[in-house]
Amino acid sequence: MTGVERHADSGLADGLERLWTPHRMTYISGADRPEGGYEKPTGCPFCLAPGRPAEESLVVARGEHVFAVLNLYPYNPGHLLVCPYRHVADYTELDAPETAELATFTKAAMRVVRQVSSAHGFNLGMNQGGVAGAGIAAHLHQHVVPRWGGDANFMPVIGRTKVLPQLLTDTRDLFAKVWPA
Repeated sequence: MTGVERHADSGLADGLERLWTPHRMTYISGADRPEGGYEKPTGCPFCLAPGRPAEESLVVARGEHVFAVLNLYPYNPGHLLVCPYRHVADYTELDAPETAELATFTKAAMRVVRQVSSAHGFNLGMNQGGVAGAGIAAHLHQHVVPRWGGDANFMPVIGRTKVLPQLLTDTRDLFAKVWPA
């Protein structure tokens, strides 16, 4: 929703258009965080997602050891996470088959995003631990963030707002259709 807002001090219109993203408050405030936190698989969204319907969980593809899921709070459109099914926090805890399939799924995610949305590049990474920026540190996840020339325009840099042009469920459907079998 946009609109000219009144300046809080004077009540006069300040001429600025506002883009509201109220869904982000859940993430910022931690309101959706389970009572026991994410430490146990019973409260971990990455442990729960594979058991839910794809439309609800946003799971794009499933492998033997890992799965790909859309990030509920994406940095950019098409931001995917590759997660092991096993609830492990640290990359060094993955066994060889999990490590290999995580790499294979990361490559597949890049190919799918390029095919569907013509990404110009990617940021790939894992935040290991809360101090490193992991929002859910208890369950390892590889970020696959598509990038386009100009995607760091005035909106996120000055306006501290990210505009996402597509519903997550629509993005999930597009990616799932072209994910390799």
